[in-house]
Amino acid sequence: MELQHLNEVQKHAVMHTEGPLLILAGAGSGKTRVLTHRIAYLVEEKDVNPYQILAITFTNKAAKEMRERVETLIGGDLRGMWISTFHSACVRILRNDIDKIGYKKNFVIYDTSDQLVVMKEVIKELAYDDKMFPPKSMLSKIGRLKDELIGVKDFAKRSKGNYREERIALVYEKYQNKLKTNNALDFDDLIMRAVQLLATNPVELNFYHQKFKYVLVDEFQDTNYAQYKLASLLAQKHKNLCVVGDDDQSIYGWRGADVGNILGFEQEFPNTKVIKLEQNYRSTKKILDAANGVVENNKSRKKKKLFTVNNTGEDIQYYCAGNAYDEAEYVAKMIVELMGNENKKLSDFAVLYRTNAQSRVFEEIFNRANIKYRLYGGTPFYGRKEIKDIMAYLRIIENTSDQVSMGRIINVPKRGIGLKSIEKIAEYAKVNETTFFDALIDVQHIGSLSRTLKTKVYDFATMIVKLIEKKADMSITEIVEYIYEKTGYIDILEKEKTIEAQSRIENLEEFLSLTVEFDNNSEIKTLEEFLVTTSLQTSLDTEEDGENTVTLMTLHSAKGLEFPVVFMPGMEESIFPSHMAIKEGNDEEERRLCYVGITRAMSKLFLSHAMQRTIYGRVCYNSISRFIDEIPFDLIARDKKYNKKKAVKKATTSPLFRGEMLETKKEKITYDSSQVIRTGSKVEHPTFGIGTVITFKDDMASIAFEGKGIKKISTSFVKLTVC
Repeated sequence: MELQHLNEVQKHAVMHTEGPLLILAGAGSGKTRVLTHRIAYLVEEKDVNPYQILAITFTNKAAKEMRERVETLIGGDLRGMWISTFHSACVRILRNDIDKIGYKKNFVIYDTSDQLVVMKEVIKELAYDDKMFPPKSMLSKIGRLKDELIGVKDFAKRSKGNYREERIALVYEKYQNKLKTNNALDFDDLIMRAVQLLATNPVELNFYHQKFKYVLVDEFQDTNYAQYKLASLLAQKHKNLCVVGDDDQSIYGWRGADVGNILGFEQEFPNTKVIKLEQNYRSTKKILDAANGVVENNKSRKKKKLFTVNNTGEDIQYYCAGNAYDEAEYVAKMIVELMGNENKKLSDFAVLYRTNAQSRVFEEIFNRANIKYRLYGGTPFYGRKEIKDIMAYLRIIENTSDQVSMGRIINVPKRGIGLKSIEKIAEYAKVNETTFFDALIDVQHIGSLSRTLKTKVYDFATMIVKLIEKKADMSITEIVEYIYEKTGYIDILEKEKTIEAQSRIENLEEFLSLTVEFDNNSEIKTLEEFLVTTSLQTSLDTEEDGENTVTLMTLHSAKGLEFPVVFMPGMEESIFPSHMAIKEGNDEEERRLCYVGITRAMSKLFLSHAMQRTIYGRVCYNSISRFIDEIPFDLIARDKKYNKKKAVKKATTSPLFRGEMLETKKEKITYDSSQVIRTGSKVEHPTFGIGTVITFKDDMASIAFEGKGIKKISTSFVKLTVC
């Protein structure tokens, strides 16, 4: 294999194939390149069968990219090779053998909204106060228990003597019983049940030991105990476990990730070889020095220091704003200025903030300044109501025991089957010890329902039976089209004649694009496989790339990404680090998050904070973040110093918020006589292209751009060229 384009340390990591290996991969150090070359090296140089390699990462998008890159390296098709997420790998294991632990193989996977439905039923049936035992809080608690592989019985034993914990144990038990009755697993179950299966069934474990001689795990710093245990079990025989990660980028402790998995790897796996990838290919030297300056203040970390042969780069820019609007205006001006002076595109910029609440002011200012942006974290495609409805139909066709999906669609579209009727059917099923679906078929024997209602229920059940009968002879696209036709879902939406209804129709039509793609490209074309594929999608997997917009996202969402120019606003105590981290005396994960944010920047980094900020309805006067002070002083261009007295006097509403445009620090843009802008002028905008001026007064121009509509532009803020 050609390895000349790898540096010496990367080559070492690729070629060290036997025994446990810990690759500490700093930000931007080429870890994906190392992982993919390592897989290719095993196949090409060590004659390892590709199907004896298991590579695990965290998102479907990352798994797909890894597969494509390996296929390019070896020039072959690897569709049968296990390159997947933890959850996808566990689904494949469980589909084969979950019956060994008491489930049917056609189980369904519940997402968070399905789980919430079940949990609300549990709280209601136990007659608990949902304010004392909030359903979402209970799900979070149970999820954490599963991350730690603590089952119902173990938690019940551990809870004895603690009144509240004992009651939560009952919630946990009843929740799990309901899932099992519905033959359903939630996301945390997928890994917990896979570990249970392998740990209690030596024959099945031995099968996977024979199958996988090499196990590779990406982003190991983000694993929880259950994921760590799964990898450990699978690599138990051959010991060829290669984990890649960076303890300095472990930022998901709040959702169960345990940085101790990577910090303690050498103790758990004796004779581990440790290789550090410290050369960064992304950022300038000053940006890396700033990142190192911050993260080296953490005590719980592996010692390493990023370096680069890239240029020294510019100082980190620092801005002390009067308030949040001043801060957002500053960011907007810098974006416009860099687009004009350095030909930057909107997609070159990212605004990374600690909390979602910070985005509101940026959205407002960017809208007023006509800066196109994309806010990450909206409702993902599979989370939209109409898509969840159709998915529920498909899940019922595959598994009629799924009472949550049945409850979702029995009256969608509306059939006149209300909640009271559904409760009567559920009660009949309970008394007669049958499934909810069997009760629908047997509806004529439910005396408490009217004749008209029985007919409606029976018609619905008959439709489901016909769908089940037809599924074997239909593609997924044909099944979905049949659902649309028989339910009249789209017809009903068309009659609404609303913008919202039209948007839902478009989403349903787009769903057919997904089914066609699945029918054409999937190796296994069953409904079961389609449901697994879609159930394991995440919002990050479905984000579209390539749009020319400024990116607005939280620092947690930005991990793994890079941008030429990064803005990090809100660098204040109680914002970043957060109030909770300060209160608990735990700022190490926050510091790692800051390190992640800084290392997203390739060439320019802007840090800012506001002397006064209104957040969550309260006016706050926060001091400058400790993380700014931890950056070596000579790396930051500091224009202003923090002054709390000044902050109190500062106006709470910026000029831009009042509908005016704040002047830049530079002189106002002027035009010579040949560049006079008037009504009817053809002008060129750096982003929107050529347009016609419709009105022009007091430096504000309304300009019609072809294909982009009418935009209001301040000529003192944006340089327009008269054509």
